[in-house]
Amino acid sequence: MKRLFEYFRLALFVGGVLIGVQVPSFVDQYGQRLAAHTLESDRGLKDFQRDADTYFDGDLQRLITHYQANPDQIINNGGRNIATLYARNKQLQQALTAFSASRLSPYVQTFLNPVSEIRSQAIASYDFTIALNQDAIIAGLLTGLLIGLCLELLLSILKLMFIRPNQNHRPHRPRRSI
Repeated sequence: MKRLFEYFRLALFVGGVLIGVQVPSFVDQYGQRLAAHTLESDRGLKDFQRDADTYFDGDLQRLITHYQANPDQIINNGGRNIATLYARNKQLQQALTAFSASRLSPYVQTFLNPVSEIRSQAIASYDFTIALNQDAIIAGLLTGLLIGLCLELLLSILKLMFIRPNQNHRPHRPRRSI
C-alpha cells in the first residue's frame, strides 16, 4: 500500500510539472491577445484623435465633451460611444503597460489582475503545447513541488486528525529513588 501511495505522489508531481510547463506559453498567448486588442482599440480611436488634434489641441476628452454637449441627440450619442471607446483604450493601454513592467509582471497580470474578457478568450483558444524553455522548466518544477508540498501538508493534517496514538503503549518512565 505504501508503494502505491508513493506512485500516487509521483503522479501528482509529474502532473504538476506538466501543468506548470504550460504556464509561460499561456501567459505569452494572453500577452499577444492583449497587445492585439490594444492595437485594434488604437486604430478605432485614430480618426477621433485626428479630429481632437485638429480642433482641441489633441485633447480627446475635450472632443468627447463637445460631442456630448451637442443638443443633437445623434451627435450626443456619438460622444457617449467615443467615450466608451476611449475608456476601453485607456484600460487596455494600462494593462499592456503593467504586463510589460517587469519579468514577473506578465504572470501577475495574467493570473491576478487580468482583463477578464481577454483571459477568457485566451483560455478558450489555448492550444496545449510544451515549449521547454527555461521559464517553462522553472514554472513546471515549481508547480510540481507546490502540489507535492500541498499534498504532504494535507496528508499530515489528516493523519493528525484521524490517527490517535496507541493508548496501550506508555512511554517508559524511570522510577524515582527515595
